[in-house]
Amino acid sequence: MTTTRVVLTAAMTAATLSGCYVVPLAPDGAPVAGGIVVPGAYAAPPIVAMPSFASTLNARLYPTNEIAAQAGMLAGTVVTPTSGKGRFQLDYRGELLVGEATRVAGNARAGVANAVGERGTAMSCTYTMTSPSQGTGTCSLSTGARYQVHLGT
Repeated sequence: MTTTRVVLTAAMTAATLSGCYVVPLAPDGAPVAGGIVVPGAYAAPPIVAMPSFASTLNARLYPTNEIAAQAGMLAGTVVTPTSGKGRFQLDYRGELLVGEATRVAGNARAGVANAVGERGTAMSCTYTMTSPSQGTGTCSLSTGARYQVHLGT
């Protein structure tokens, strides 16, 4: 009877944690890869209401310089819960970059996303949501590659 309980407990724990991953953090709790928000040079459009449920947005990154062109277009995902802070991940040349996407305080439409890979490649992005399910922005990698990002369901 005890063995059955142990097996069931282990199976339930594994099923519950199967979608988790580790995000590297500095000792102060900040993400390892930092980002810089660059304000837009145009007047701010009206505020767009954001959904009150978790959603998954596809991220498509298009090369904007020669270094990025060598890797070509990239694809990833952003899973955003109701808190406005989501999980961001994509594959860059065989290295899984994982991190988070967060909305900028005071601007429900603007956000930053940062990710880092197991080989140390880091990515920093800024974006603006044009609707609850679409947005655009830019991403820079520690390799020097630069991309334009399109977010959408």
